[in-house]
Amino acid sequence: MTGRGYSHPGYAASLSQFGRPRALPRCGGWVLEREIADGPARDLMGPYPLFGCADWSGIPADLQQIDDAIVSLVLVVDPLAGIAQSELVRTFPHHVVALKRHLIRDLDEPARPPAHHRRHIRRAADAVEVEVCAEPLEQLDDWMRLYGGLVRRHGLTGVRAFSREAFRRQLALPGMIAARAERHGVTVGMTLWFEDAPNAYYHLGAYSREGYEVSASYALFAVILERLRERGVRWVDLGGAAGTESANDGLVRFKSGWATGDRIAHLCGHILNRPVYERLADGSASTWFPAYRADDRDLAAAASACGTRA
Repeated sequence: MTGRGYSHPGYAASLSQFGRPRALPRCGGWVLEREIADGPARDLMGPYPLFGCADWSGIPADLQQIDDAIVSLVLVVDPLAGIAQSELVRTFPHHVVALKRHLIRDLDEPARPPAHHRRHIRRAADAVEVEVCAEPLEQLDDWMRLYGGLVRRHGLTGVRAFSREAFRRQLALPGMIAARAERHGVTVGMTLWFEDAPNAYYHLGAYSREGYEVSASYALFAVILERLRERGVRWVDLGGAAGTESANDGLVRFKSGWATGDRIAHLCGHILNRPVYERLADGSASTWFPAYRADDRDLAAAASACGTRA
């Protein structure tokens, strides 16, 4: 049951600096096994930004087979999985919360971008040429140049910063689609997507100053959404806002112009060794899960902004 994109073992391997990839064999998903400071205990975390698998009904059996040395599991459920909240509560009885609203595009519905988007699409079409890359890995240097600028502007750290090695692995994964916008022979913007028909996921986007000025993101989205439709994709997860969502968030406005609806991404947690969990939590009143890793809150706040455009 080898998936594509976020559910592929190679995606978890691309994040191995943050934990040891570990298979959940019955559901076909992968998680990262992390050490917990000051002791032998470990816990499990779903890959950033989303956990996907081939058979969601297999998760309870996987949880039953995990040894007592693992304290807990936490993950963000793929909102395109179509899992009802009631089913999530049965599977993860210890913690289920609505984390973020993800904007979704149904490619079976006619495209109706707002006037603002249509103006920028026309502007970008006159300014850049868009290429859907035949070999995404060949674009690694251009991608690192663009994404490195985004990391510096926003001070991204940890898993959100993604190392060169992480991107080298991701660009070679089955289902990876990379598109670039070129102006005067220079790449001024790129977007990365994962296709797992009938679903697809906007992973990341990055632009140079000139790319912003000529609205390269609009040209890239217009081309790639049509390409995904041609490849048999119906549902596209465009991600959500960066951090706390606001009606004035430019990223939300940009994504909303391409979307036809939304779905909720849930953060789910399961306690596998309660005595150790309670000792580590040490009476914490935090509503975060796991309570002993409250510092992870900032990471999850950005998780569904996969594809940050700023």
